[in-house]
Amino acid sequence: MSESAAARQEETTLQITGMTCAACANRIEKGLNKLEGVSAATVNFTMETAHVAFAPTSVSVPDLMKKVEQLGYKAMIKEESKDNGDKRRREIGRQKRKLAASAVLSLPLLWAMVGHFSFTSWIWVPALFMNPWFQLVLSIPVQFIIGRQFYVGAYKALRSGSANMDVLVALGTSAAYFYSLYLTFQTIGNGHHQVDMYYETSSVLITLILLGKLFEALAKGRSSEAIKTLMGLQAKTARVIRDGREIDVPIEQVVAGDLFVVKPGEKVPVDGEVLEGASAVDESMLTGESLPVEKRAGDTVVGATINKNGVLQVRATKVGKETALAQIIKVVEEAQSSKAPIQRIADVISGIFVPIVVGIAVVTFFVWFFGVDAGNFSGALEKAIAVLVIACPCALGLATPTSIMAGSGRAAELGILFKGGEHLEAAHRITAVVLDKTGTVTKGKPELTDVLAAEGVDKAQLLAWAGAAERGSEHPLAEAIVKGIEAEGIPLPAAQSFEAIPGYGIRAAVDGKQLLIGTRKLMIREHVDVQAALADMNRLEEAGKTAMLIAVDGVYAGLVGVADTIKTTSRQAVQRLKDMGLHVVMMTGDNERTAKAIAGQAGIDHVLAEVLPEGKAAEVKKLQAAGHKVAMVGDGINDAPALAAADIGMAIGTGTDVAMEAADVTLMRGDLNSIPDAVAMSKATMRNIKQNLFWALAYNVIGIPIAASGFLAPWLAGAAMALSSVSVVLNALRLQKAKVDAAIRETAAE
Repeated sequence: MSESAAARQEETTLQITGMTCAACANRIEKGLNKLEGVSAATVNFTMETAHVAFAPTSVSVPDLMKKVEQLGYKAMIKEESKDNGDKRRREIGRQKRKLAASAVLSLPLLWAMVGHFSFTSWIWVPALFMNPWFQLVLSIPVQFIIGRQFYVGAYKALRSGSANMDVLVALGTSAAYFYSLYLTFQTIGNGHHQVDMYYETSSVLITLILLGKLFEALAKGRSSEAIKTLMGLQAKTARVIRDGREIDVPIEQVVAGDLFVVKPGEKVPVDGEVLEGASAVDESMLTGESLPVEKRAGDTVVGATINKNGVLQVRATKVGKETALAQIIKVVEEAQSSKAPIQRIADVISGIFVPIVVGIAVVTFFVWFFGVDAGNFSGALEKAIAVLVIACPCALGLATPTSIMAGSGRAAELGILFKGGEHLEAAHRITAVVLDKTGTVTKGKPELTDVLAAEGVDKAQLLAWAGAAERGSEHPLAEAIVKGIEAEGIPLPAAQSFEAIPGYGIRAAVDGKQLLIGTRKLMIREHVDVQAALADMNRLEEAGKTAMLIAVDGVYAGLVGVADTIKTTSRQAVQRLKDMGLHVVMMTGDNERTAKAIAGQAGIDHVLAEVLPEGKAAEVKKLQAAGHKVAMVGDGINDAPALAAADIGMAIGTGTDVAMEAADVTLMRGDLNSIPDAVAMSKATMRNIKQNLFWALAYNVIGIPIAASGFLAPWLAGAAMALSSVSVVLNALRLQKAKVDAAIRETAAE
């Protein structure tokens, strides 16, 4: 695809209604992908959504919705579906009413059926319940009113050239119903009740399937708890200043540029910049840091964080879908609606499953009717119905997406945002973790600790020039130097020019002087003699400090030492990674002595020092060439090439912007412990998916032969089918309670 075409790509998410099983989702997905201009369409049966990437010059959103409707389903733009939670509740209420009606009508039929068995002959059955015409009256509304949805779904599926669960249910129940109807008419004039009917088979099957659908819907509702929790963090109103007055308005009515006031104990409604006031703000929902962060004029605040003590006046900068919390919710939703590669196995099986099952059911009928029990039409039909009913592919279709939803939701609660199901799956395969130093292993907030001026150079003048030069840089070390100098009360002149030299340092002009500040390599490149500084430089570096040399007009003038201490949790996190059998590497542009000192404090054995930004990706590729699956952990911006080159890119401690575009996984908390947590959640999720797929397949592999052999009554097959779907969903929901420490112990043992 050309760059211009790629630039014109748009994405939309549609809410789909009417899907009954994974085969429905597969059919919609194939239909959308066939449309000209659609580059990728993913339909999630569990979330009931379709995420579509398309070229608006070739196809429009109404075209996508029309295609879904042609396939027999309904679609609407997800953003327009504001009352989605209410719709789900109304749908569950409707399902409950249908189930209750079906159960009441089926109960007399079930009662009559139980009375047929020799070992239950002692149970009294009213004579009316044995009357075939009474059974017919009870079964008509169950079969054609309550069960209408199965006929409609089967018709739509067959019309589009495919088959789904509705086809199996419609075939099975119709065979039982219409054969019973035929026998009912045979009783006319016989003067006695025909007891060998199968009305109860069709009615009880429909009731059990409705029960399974209800359990499924309730469980699927629980699987989106992570999204509900995140949405619940939002403030409902904002105290906005308009026309000189403070008024409370819903946060939906706040626009960028609005001034609003946040009082102690209140939530910050939207992202903004503090104009007046000072306070401490609890940002634990974003960063995981338990200590409140001091905020004053010029600082940024994030929506949903909690103001602790002072009053703040804030200007709104990001509202609605642009806020940090909204972006987090978007990432979680996209991860939950995406497909992991392992799901392709289930998709392929589901696509061919129903026709195979129908074939097996036909063969079963003929084998029994012409062979095993020759001439016994009702017996052969019963076996064929049992095969049709027990082979529902719902469990197979639910196996992967429910686990992805639950796993990514639980990860979000732990502050880990997977951008898609493919990344959630890939994380468990990593064998090596490459850690950036500044801001990842260390706090990223270095402090100026040492200033050593060369002989004959005025220390205060040197600091003023250095501070003026570094003020143009955004590097954490430069910020530390400037803050340290300003704390000394030294006024800083204006720099006439500034140039950052990536991997080396900076060049600037101050007061007519040409300054160079940076590494030994920079001085060598610029032919500056720094021999006199080497002893002091080595001493600082061996203490774990970063030493930067200063040259004025090509002559060495002094050096400054900056210390960036490791995070308190880094050593523990590195040990956890080692316990999981992972190869841990620290990579930095800093000099080797400082790098090794920091690595030693963190317990890291392998260090790649003095690596330029453009060389980081090459180092990642070397590890990959050695057979490793590599996770690169950095800030998501400066390390973008390495993040892109790695098998998994992880952005850590990036706060409000969350580095959404730069990494596959965002670790919201500035804590390396999130890395083993992410790997553990990936392993736990994949283990859960494999369990689901195994049991879903095993259920059919075992159940179909049992049904075909005549050891399973159709109503028991219906109950087993419903139970299989519910059990898969419940197993996936165990991930919502997953404790990563337990998961890590398991993976370490592996």
